[in-house]
Amino acid sequence: MRVLRACRDLGITGVAVYSEADATALHARYADEAYCIGGARASESYLNSDKIIEVALRCGAEAIHPGYGFLAEQSAFARACIDEGIVFIGPPPEALDVLGDKVAACLIAEAAGVPTVPGSGGRIELEEAPAVAEGIGYPLLIKAAAGGGGKGIRLVESAEVLETSLRMAAAEAEASFGDDGLYLERYLNPVRHIEVQVLADRHGNVVHLGERECSIQRRSQKLVEESPSVAVDASMRRRLGEAAVAIARQSGYENAGTIEFLLDGEGAFYFIEANARLQVEHPVTELVTGLDLVREQLRIAYGEALSFTQDDVILRGWAIECRITAEDANTGFLPSLGRIELVSEPSGPGVRVDSCLFTGAEVSPYYDSLLSKLIVWGADRDEALRRLRRALSEYQILGVKTTLSFHRELMEDDGFVSGAIHTHYLDDRQEVVAPVAGDKTNEALLAAALLSHKRRRAGVSGKVASDISKDGWRGQTRREATERSGGEAWRNTF
Repeated sequence: MRVLRACRDLGITGVAVYSEADATALHARYADEAYCIGGARASESYLNSDKIIEVALRCGAEAIHPGYGFLAEQSAFARACIDEGIVFIGPPPEALDVLGDKVAACLIAEAAGVPTVPGSGGRIELEEAPAVAEGIGYPLLIKAAAGGGGKGIRLVESAEVLETSLRMAAAEAEASFGDDGLYLERYLNPVRHIEVQVLADRHGNVVHLGERECSIQRRSQKLVEESPSVAVDASMRRRLGEAAVAIARQSGYENAGTIEFLLDGEGAFYFIEANARLQVEHPVTELVTGLDLVREQLRIAYGEALSFTQDDVILRGWAIECRITAEDANTGFLPSLGRIELVSEPSGPGVRVDSCLFTGAEVSPYYDSLLSKLIVWGADRDEALRRLRRALSEYQILGVKTTLSFHRELMEDDGFVSGAIHTHYLDDRQEVVAPVAGDKTNEALLAAALLSHKRRRAGVSGKVASDISKDGWRGQTRREATERSGGEAWRNTF
């Protein structure tokens, strides 16, 4: 939806692809054209690069935006687009080769003179893991080499659970990224998760847009992000920005990306990975810089130079984003499935909602649980927090459990309000987050939710199949869409 809206602002025809599970999803209904590309499983649809490119060629698309996940950081997909004469709205394949792989990215950072977290120094095989782990020391982290977004990460406390954790992390990495490669990293705690947004064009211009604080997490996935960070002063912002720009230059980066760091209590920071794509939390950077990052992505992909320099980037005010997911914090963030019976979004000064919700929308078990992003801006952090409390009190979602109540409670938490947070803050504050249920309870509740969802889907599948054409949501040709938007959208926009 974010990308389609940017395209519509620019007069570019927006084409969406969707899986059978997403046949009634908002993005499929909103796009100028929409095409079904396969079954509910990601491997049958959103990870099927051949099918995506086939649809792009059939409808005459001139560029592909890969979104936030799935194929966004796969160099093979970027090359396949280029080979077919399609613009890939993202980094060049060569940059994806080194930054899309977290191990190679660490080598790039070291070559750029940026410190990294001690670890295995490369991908590991199952049989060599025990010896490597002993050298690093416990506790340690298992991470997916091709991953991001907290997928494929396991905290390992002792050698006894290493093998099981490796197998679980590899399975999750394969399912999420089509690559089961893993590496090991020393576990640092407590630390903050600080990331820096960068933009780079093909003319050699690279800028950073300040930092984002992403330390409020559960299971290594972010729940709240803000910009700037209470822990970063002007001097540290300059050093973090220079490190991020150096890594981008070293890798030959182009388009939008994020360089991620861990920051300890002594002011030392360590590179951990580069997200070679647009990130879910990009709106907080947009609100404090006044820039439209998706528009900048499109301009860069078209070949335009950045229209501003580093000196032009000034952070104004404070922005905070809450990720609203279909999960129940009172049961350890177990997923909640079902039909949205009512949604009422907040509004007013300084409030933005990026959402896929509408009354009647179906929340399925197949993909990420993110439903919407609530973002607020204030002149300072205090005003942003007050606006966020007000917006959360206005927000209503009925039909599934969500994290709205969790966010309302978090915004009243003294530690969060003071900014004294770290990546395991929620683990240490059980009064904010209910204890996670035991493994067997989790499995039973999830199985029951999946069964209930399948039964509901079975009751409406016939209507969905008859109402939706596989050749396009509206049966609309690209020529008709282009005429309505005023000409050859991609080439004549800039």
